[in-house]
Amino acid sequence: MEINEKIKEKIVLALDVEDIEDAKKLVDSLYPYVGTFKVGLQLYTKYGNEVVDYISGKNSNFFLDVKLHDIPNTVEKASENVVLRGANFFNVHATGGLKMMQAAVQGAKKASEKLNKKPPVILAVTMLTSISQDVMNDEFEINTDVSDFAIRLAKLAKKAGMTGVVASSLEAKKIKETCGVDFKVLCPGIRPAWSTKDDQKRIATPKFAIEQGADYLVIGRAVTQAPNPIEAMEKIYEEIGEIKCLQH
Repeated sequence: MEINEKIKEKIVLALDVEDIEDAKKLVDSLYPYVGTFKVGLQLYTKYGNEVVDYISGKNSNFFLDVKLHDIPNTVEKASENVVLRGANFFNVHATGGLKMMQAAVQGAKKASEKLNKKPPVILAVTMLTSISQDVMNDEFEINTDVSDFAIRLAKLAKKAGMTGVVASSLEAKKIKETCGVDFKVLCPGIRPAWSTKDDQKRIATPKFAIEQGADYLVIGRAVTQAPNPIEAMEKIYEEIGEIKCLQH
């Protein structure tokens, strides 16, 4: 099929697999369709830089999904190292606070200047998609609506100078209204209508997420565990291609 570059830019494929050879096979077959490959803790803690170097070797972007959360000085230095490693995207937890997020931005800026390259997309994680309202109320004892809390964290992230946030598509529209259209929203928990929910509670279809304002869609098991990943990805392209703003 002909690749729509507008759709490709939005696709972030989660390489949440156990074996690096499986990851390499997915990269080999899907890099023409994928804007960015997401390498999370599961794969990175087992294989380290071998996997991100392989992605870079395909001239593809990679998102180092390590969700930094520490004191500001540590996060600043870690952010600098992440960018020096070549990451095009990385993230931190918004609950680390304003100063920590500002430190991440500063560390990334230093590394980008050293490399003489464009700064990466730095995203703040608002609420994990596995966090339901019941978890907020019963486990955290925070009597605030989970969506309202995510919006509050998004506003803090913008103040800190972050590129955008990782947030549920259920909050994407409100985040855009609150933080501006240029403030990026990456939405995990994306499931095509024909796939299963797995362990994530707050999910959406690709079409719904984009209509709500999502800039990037994290798609994982619907493609990576499909009998034919290329066929699954092409079905997703077809679904997204129905959106009028991406047809040209």
